Amino acid sequence: MTTATLSDTNSTSSMSGPLLGDAEFQFLRDFVYQYCGISLSDQKRQLVQGRLQRRLRALGLKDFKGYCDLLRSEPDGEMGELASAISTNVTSFFREMHHYDLLIDELLPRWLQEKKDGGRLRIWSAGCSTGEEPYALAMVLAEALERTGSKVDARILATDLSPQALEQARAGMYPLDRMGGISDERRRRWFLRGEGRYEGYACVHPRLRELVTIQPLNLLSDWPMRGPFDAIFCRNVVIYFDKPTKQRLFSRYAGLLEQGGYLFLGHSESMYGLTDSFELVGRTVYRKSVP
Repeated sequence: MTTATLSDTNSTSSMSGPLLGDAEFQFLRDFVYQYCGISLSDQKRQLVQGRLQRRLRALGLKDFKGYCDLLRSEPDGEMGELASAISTNVTSFFREMHHYDLLIDELLPRWLQEKKDGGRLRIWSAGCSTGEEPYALAMVLAEALERTGSKVDARILATDLSPQALEQARAGMYPLDRMGGISDERRRRWFLRGEGRYEGYACVHPRLRELVTIQPLNLLSDWPMRGPFDAIFCRNVVIYFDKPTKQRLFSRYAGLLEQGGYLFLGHSESMYGLTDSFELVGRTVYRKSVP
């Protein structure tokens, strides 16, 4: 672990860039927890230093003191970039397929039947990263709408804090080698193969774009949407949060879900001992409890 002091940070650089001093690391820990809900342990210091050195170079800053000063003066402007740098965006199409199976086999047919007389269906992908999750949701939703001939007003909200991730999600352009989770039939139906300078890429079908709204959002800040949502996907997001932050977040999710609405978590996440607003109904699938 780096042991540079504040003065070291101003004058000393490692082989790859400036060192992260004690004072700056503590400031970053406090800042990230306050604004992003992410709790950084001492063991994360090397990781933070390495990832933020690239950010310093991009900004033309010579040391971490300058970066901390930037955060103090413009916290909102840099928050998304900071969160992107220190968190790991690991995602794929149809990750944890059992969640999609539940939607296809049970939930979507039931919702579309219940809402056929002018109802609306809303799904939120909270922490959508580069867009694979909301577009996978859009595929199964579009297929369900076609299969039933339903005219239900159905939409998917996709949000994330990372500007880079949202840029790629909006582009909807993916390398072919990142589409392993998609069946051949769905590839043909829902993607357009790139040509020329887009050779080796595929672009999501316009129909999927119609179903998905992509917006920046910090889960710890105010939420402009009012809901209610039928389902919220928040997978592999709360692993970064401490217990009090998770409790607040789950409470807010419960407030935006329909009675009996569903919350989907990642495979390593759990609500055990955190809330009584939900009941476990499947593998990392929770239903809002009915009072």
